[in-house]
Amino acid sequence: MNLLKCRAVVILKRHVDIERRIMKSNLILIGFMGTGKTSLGKLLAEKLGRGFIDIDQKIEQDAGISIPQIFERYGEKYFRELEKKTVEEITKRHGLVIATGGGTVKDEDNMRMLKSSGLIVCLTTEPEEIFRRTERRGERPMLDGGEDRLQTIKKLLSERQKFYAQADYTIDTTDWSPLQIMNDICKHFKL
Repeated sequence: MNLLKCRAVVILKRHVDIERRIMKSNLILIGFMGTGKTSLGKLLAEKLGRGFIDIDQKIEQDAGISIPQIFERYGEKYFRELEKKTVEEITKRHGLVIATGGGTVKDEDNMRMLKSSGLIVCLTTEPEEIFRRTERRGERPMLDGGEDRLQTIKKLLSERQKFYAQADYTIDTTDWSPLQIMNDICKHFKL
């Protein structure tokens, strides 16, 4: 076989391997709170015929109380322990769409487990839009404690940027509908 045909076979085999890995692996949505991870995750799961797991919802289900209640009763450190345990459990499964909590990525072990279990998509949004989407108090413990909510959002975004930058693909959700975002992700990964 000549060199050109050999290269074509290798490229085709690599492409088939990537497609097989994509279909077997998880599709993981990371990003700050209010960027649309849960809404988009449900749409993607339905379109792709996959199961959907929202890490925050699973934590609430397993704990039997809401995340704000976990923070209030036990503190952030305890919540992050529950989060790590949940990430460890979920990343052992395959073929899922997973929506993480906004701060899940702050833990190196969580990121390692997420990366090894699938493709990571980071959803971003302008701070002012996050402010608008999350303005109802009592549901976002990381934002509810401060005086200047927009400033808190900007500070947390800045602190988490290096973690979000580890994604395989990043898309800004500020001006796009969930359907447009879903189609863009599917096109990018050829799903």
